[in-house]
Amino acid sequence: MIIANPIYDIVFKYLMEDERIAKTILSALLKKDVVDVKVRRNEYTNTTRESLSIFRIDFGATIQEPDGSKHLVLIELQKTWLETETLRFRQYLGVHYANPENIQPESKEGYAIPMITVYLLGHKVGNIEEPVLYVRRHSYDYNDNLVTKGLPHPFIDSLTHDSIIVQIPRLHGQINNRLEKVLSIFDQSNLEGTSKQTLNIDESLYANDDEMLHIVHRLLAAASDSQMRHEMNVEDEYYSVIENRDTTIMMKDKEIARQSATIKEQGDTIKEQGDTIKEQGNMLSSTIKLLLNAGMTAEQIAVNLHVSVATVEKYNSPS
Repeated sequence: MIIANPIYDIVFKYLMEDERIAKTILSALLKKDVVDVKVRRNEYTNTTRESLSIFRIDFGATIQEPDGSKHLVLIELQKTWLETETLRFRQYLGVHYANPENIQPESKEGYAIPMITVYLLGHKVGNIEEPVLYVRRHSYDYNDNLVTKGLPHPFIDSLTHDSIIVQIPRLHGQINNRLEKVLSIFDQSNLEGTSKQTLNIDESLYANDDEMLHIVHRLLAAASDSQMRHEMNVEDEYYSVIENRDTTIMMKDKEIARQSATIKEQGDTIKEQGDTIKEQGNMLSSTIKLLLNAGMTAEQIAVNLHVSVATVEKYNSPS
């Protein structure tokens, strides 16, 4: 089955606007039962191609624990193709922490709603091989002993957060658990031909799984939508410009680094030559003084050392 590639912003947005799909994907990522999802207003969703290359959606998600209790968390989901935009992640986090709308409604102390950040990356992070990385908070005392008494506490949860990092290029068709099954729709090893816009997937992998079939069929509909394909073409053009820009910057940086190394090498050579000249001058000065003390005239010394009389007199003059 040929489906639209959800790594494209327009396709991803179309996918996550479906509440049922949002719950399926977020439940798999959090390994929790997400029973309700609401898209929250944010200022940084990628609507202007000139400056942004990160697509972000914020959710208010109600999680039901095994004991039946429910609690609200904020989920900041960001997706990017480009490795150069990491700093924007931090900028968006700052906006979240500063937003007064993210205060727990029932909190008299003004505690913030706990937040979880999810990063869907179109690039690899160093040599980390795991496709999905969970970065969780822990609290320790001075002696590095784990502290559990009194935790969790809304004060701590207001100031720190957990993160989930997904390296899309590390997805290689392995389906061993629920999360890998859900993320398999992002697996870029299923690219159809030379185009990045569509994936060729095996629908039988999702047989008897109504939630996954719902996702697949929505992506199938996106693949056959002419306006969607137009938007994907726009994204291709946009990212091509960004990649060309980054390549140019990278090449300029390399050239600057090469020139800096050359200048440093030349500077070292000049310094070395200066040290040699100074050493030679010291040796000449010592030799002239020895010969003068031995009774030779300036003219004789000049002839023997192949220097001018003025040079001999220079080294003979008081310092």
